[in-house]
Amino acid sequence: MNGPDLRSRPIIEVKDVRKEYPIGDETVVALKRINLSVSRGEICCIFGTSGSGKSTLLNQLAGMEKPTRGEVRIGGVPISRLNEHHLAAFRHQHLGFVFQSYNLLPNLTATENVALPLMFRGVPKAQREAAARKLLTRVGLAHRLDHFPRQMSGGQQQRAGIARAFIARPDVVFADEPTGNLDSKTTVEIMDMICSFARDYHQTIILVTHDPEMAAYASRIVKLIDGEIVSNQVNQKERFPHEA
Repeated sequence: MNGPDLRSRPIIEVKDVRKEYPIGDETVVALKRINLSVSRGEICCIFGTSGSGKSTLLNQLAGMEKPTRGEVRIGGVPISRLNEHHLAAFRHQHLGFVFQSYNLLPNLTATENVALPLMFRGVPKAQREAAARKLLTRVGLAHRLDHFPRQMSGGQQQRAGIARAFIARPDVVFADEPTGNLDSKTTVEIMDMICSFARDYHQTIILVTHDPEMAAYASRIVKLIDGEIVSNQVNQKERFPHEA
């Protein structure tokens, strides 16, 4: 497979995507003909209440699930048509993830967790762990480099999760309710970090949330209700990261 040109715009294209789930004798329609384009460098929020279809849409955008109909492209590559082997390789090269539940591996230190994406790219151990330590220091965890997740607070684990998501400079970072388990002060700190990294490296962020305070950080807000996009608007009151 030839390498995709991820400099082109839009970086994400969703065309006529529909997602159905069979449940017993019935079919539940989670997404109804979704069309969406996201430009490189955007912070795009997928906003909706529980059951609106936002998590299902995230799974389509990240290639976690195949659409029933339609197509998802990232940088021109039809990820919805890739086999699992090519899709895994594509994710390692181009995508990053920040999860609500942190998803750090419990038997690895903070440094080892953050270095993982570089391991998948074949970066030598000394080099990838040096890069991980540098990034952990940037997110305020210089004193936690050799600590395991169980030795860190929720906010500290999420800082490590952000460092892991951004260390390989992915083209797109998916953030799924990244502050759902954190207090309001830590939420501001975490969102500032995500937005600052994205702007520094001109990366695209897909932020999934039900929280208007988090949506305020986005440059564009796409609102879902019952599996349909009901609004897609530029955020005129975008909240910029606090100055350090």
